[in-house]
Amino acid sequence: MPGPLSPLIENYLREASFWYVATIGWGCKLDPKLISALIERWKLEMHTFHLPCG
Repeated sequence: MPGPLSPLIENYLREASFWYVATIGWGCKLDPKLISALIERWKLEMHTFHLPCG
């Protein structure tokens, strides 16, 4: 989440015990190139990233 949420959404997240997860990335800068690289390497059938070495 990019910043503070409306109180209505915040209450739903707290009720679902998901508030902490929603606030993990606050204050972090996201690198679009890194995100694109991870998306390209995502293997749906294994639910993991394929990161070759070498």
